[in-house]
Amino acid sequence: MPMAFWLVKSEPDAYSWDQQVADQVTPWTGVRNHSAKLNLQAMRVGDRAFFYHSNIGKEVVGVVDVVREAYPDPTAEEGSPWVCVDMKAVSPMPKPVTLAAIKAEPSLAEIALVRLSRLSVQPVTPAEWKTICRMGGLKGA
Repeated sequence: MPMAFWLVKSEPDAYSWDQQVADQVTPWTGVRNHSAKLNLQAMRVGDRAFFYHSNIGKEVVGVVDVVREAYPDPTAEEGSPWVCVDMKAVSPMPKPVTLAAIKAEPSLAEIALVRLSRLSVQPVTPAEWKTICRMGGLKGA
């Protein structure tokens, strides 16, 4: 099964890229949206995601790998439907890719980040992945 690509959002004042790098592997907890939960459940070990700073910065700042598939979110009430996955820092984005730059790129007009701006965990197509990597100067991702 081929690798899938994703984008995960975090407010940098709540959990930043620098914290992800320091932690190396961290559970992606706190998702409380059913569409985002379904995306977490679809993630497989080896899938890759952009780490996006939301609210402050609004830019793709790094790349993470899924290293553990969906399991019950320990920050949720017991018996609730919420899940998390474990993410491992892979690489910073050499040049962060801003939301403004993404919106200005015609080939990214249909990306979920633009169409479903509030969704915290979203799919990214292989073509979108390559475009954002190119925009950020990331090679071999």
